Amino acid sequence: MDYEHSFQTLPVSNTLSSSVLSFLNDKFRARADLAGAPALVSELRTRCSDLDRTLTDLNRSLGASLVAYASFSDRFDAVFDDLSAKLIRLRSSTCSPTSSFSDGGGEGNGKAEKILGEELPALAKEVARVETVRIYAETALKLDTLVGDIEDAVSSVMNKNLKKHSSTQNSDEMRLLAINTLKMTEEVLTSVTKTRPKWARLVSAVDHRVDRALAVLRPQAIADHRALLASLGWPPPLSTLTSSNPDRKSAEVPNPLFTMQGDLKHQYCENFLALCRLQELQSQRKSRQLEGFNRKVALRQPLWAIEELVNPISLASQLHFSKWVDKPEFIFALVYKITKDYVDSMDELLQPLVDEAMLVGYSCREEWISAMVSSLSTYLAKEIFPVYVGQLDEESATGIRSQARISWLHLVDLMISFDKRVRSLVEHSGILLSFQEDGNLQKISSLSVFCDRPDWLDLWAEIELSEALDKLKPEMDDERNWRMKVQGAVLSSVPEDFKSPAVSSAFLRHLSSMIDRCRSLPSISLRSRFLRLGGAPITRKFLDCILQRCQEAEGLTALTDDDAIIKVANSINAAHYFESVIKEWCEDVFFLEMELNQGDQLGLSVSEYGSREEPIKGSEGGIFDEEIGKLGEFRAQWVEKISVVILRGFDAQSRDYMKNRRQWQEKGEEGWTVSKSLVVALDYLQGKVLVVEESLNRIDFVRVWRSLAAGVDRLVFQNILMSNVKFYDGGVERFDSDLQVLFGVFGAWCLRPEGFFPKASEGLKLLKMGEKQLQDSLAGGEKWMKDNGIRHLSVTETEKIVRSRVFKS
Repeated sequence: MDYEHSFQTLPVSNTLSSSVLSFLNDKFRARADLAGAPALVSELRTRCSDLDRTLTDLNRSLGASLVAYASFSDRFDAVFDDLSAKLIRLRSSTCSPTSSFSDGGGEGNGKAEKILGEELPALAKEVARVETVRIYAETALKLDTLVGDIEDAVSSVMNKNLKKHSSTQNSDEMRLLAINTLKMTEEVLTSVTKTRPKWARLVSAVDHRVDRALAVLRPQAIADHRALLASLGWPPPLSTLTSSNPDRKSAEVPNPLFTMQGDLKHQYCENFLALCRLQELQSQRKSRQLEGFNRKVALRQPLWAIEELVNPISLASQLHFSKWVDKPEFIFALVYKITKDYVDSMDELLQPLVDEAMLVGYSCREEWISAMVSSLSTYLAKEIFPVYVGQLDEESATGIRSQARISWLHLVDLMISFDKRVRSLVEHSGILLSFQEDGNLQKISSLSVFCDRPDWLDLWAEIELSEALDKLKPEMDDERNWRMKVQGAVLSSVPEDFKSPAVSSAFLRHLSSMIDRCRSLPSISLRSRFLRLGGAPITRKFLDCILQRCQEAEGLTALTDDDAIIKVANSINAAHYFESVIKEWCEDVFFLEMELNQGDQLGLSVSEYGSREEPIKGSEGGIFDEEIGKLGEFRAQWVEKISVVILRGFDAQSRDYMKNRRQWQEKGEEGWTVSKSLVVALDYLQGKVLVVEESLNRIDFVRVWRSLAAGVDRLVFQNILMSNVKFYDGGVERFDSDLQVLFGVFGAWCLRPEGFFPKASEGLKLLKMGEKQLQDSLAGGEKWMKDNGIRHLSVTETEKIVRSRVFKS
């Protein structure tokens, strides 16, 4: 049979709907495809027959529902008739003459009490039940009618899209009718959910039918939207955008959203509105269904209409991306250019439509930017990062240093730079505040790839740490960096010269660089994990370095020479400066957020990131709390060691003076204000303290001399006052003179140095008291000591000193 006579000729193309044109263009791409026309016609007729059969079944179901409702209505009328009869009997019982109760006596009163106490409440309960049944029936009928209208409208939309001469306008009108009916249905369901929570089965049944309708309506609406975008010429050609000529301006690339006119523009706007209204309806349904749960997580979805703009551009861009795996800067440049070139049309053309659809909480500008960034992040995660990870694995397996680490760091640099430029696009609209939360920051950050792959974040932190330590090694080995002081090493919070060597500034510079790089990460938990893996080890390396230098100095000379003390003092200065800078950093909001966000840190349970991920050791508290504590311990330990070494030397130099018991029975040498045997020891003490003062920062130097003063006080007290020597008047004068010279050594650093020698000072005070006063002390005990200002000695020590005093008769 001749096909030209057996099949009708297609109508003029402008009479066909856009969806039909798209369907035919897809099926008949070439002349050879016409051979499949008979099979296609047969298939379409079969589908139409199935749809007609479905419509017949729906009509039959509707008829059965109406019959069932009529039967239910009859039973309902019978209930009301029975209720009316009961009310009449109640009225006749309660309106009988008063005399009948008085004549009947107790019997009448008992009947009235029974009516009021039993029958009337039961009747009221029955009335309420019947009223509830009536409301339920009316609500069920109303919902059944609305859902039936929805199903009819959806069926009509589907049928019109399959028919040859269907009008696009009619199809859009039916879709709008379906959406409006869905909205009314949702309002009824929301009211029922709030006022009648026990009707959950009715709501569930309606939701089931509505979900089936939406499962057909949404894909069809999106398909029509895609066909309409294709007819508009979207996506625009990317050939001009990827041109090698940097002087080409974005104005040369036509924007189809701005160039569309007339009916086409009206049709697009109506279609866009319908899609937004459908999404708002879906949001309302989810909000109702998730009442009592964490709705914020489930409700926030990308704007469907914007996604439909981004998806075809993303697919077209990936054809170019595949050529630039080794040149990722081209990928970022293209994505940013596309994002920037079309962002204004989102504000000017599409945002009013979103507002008209009352889609709350959505900005077309934000959605466009976040969708473009999301498509880039997806491509990076699927195509770029696996290649780089493979190169790093190959480098680890062969042990041969390659460009893999440099390529990785270069890619991260591009991502950080791209995110900053994207944020500037968002800031331009004045709506950056909505992106301050972690979840929103992830939407506009290409670094969000690390949110789903914390193992890649660990790898990045490892590479950054390795690079930093490689750069620090020559600076640590250069002895000049340990001798040269940090210029202007003064913090805003502590106006103090730390006398820190330049090497500490080098460590802080690299640590600061790592902190700045992680600021771009879109999640507090990611920043915390990155710094714990990459930043904290730099601090520990610094601590190991200065500890090694101190141990070397101690091992060579036991800190007995000045050079060793200066070397240790330099290390203490470096630790103090480093600790102070980190403490000041940790007061910044950036670190306080991480400390307060411990529950969200990526030192999380294995179940949250898979079996490969383990909690980070030391993830409790602040990022650098452990390191700050160790730096403080280091300073305290080596300050104490310096004090002990100097005190030990003083003890050795003053041993003859301490053991000379006879000197306290006679006056001092003629022309000397201090005992000759003490001069060398005091000279040694003063010389060492001056060396420490010159090389050590002021705060730690105070700790050194105070520790020395306390040690010397103990030596004098134990070796002289507690050694059972006898003090005559001349010996007391001699001891007083020696102590005044000793106090003078420390007088350069405090106003009342005797206050730092409490035991020696109070021992001297006792020795200088008169005989009568000392005799009273033996009887007075603690009360006498308190009255005479003796607070640092015990009763036993006081009695021993008193008994050592000898008065000539």
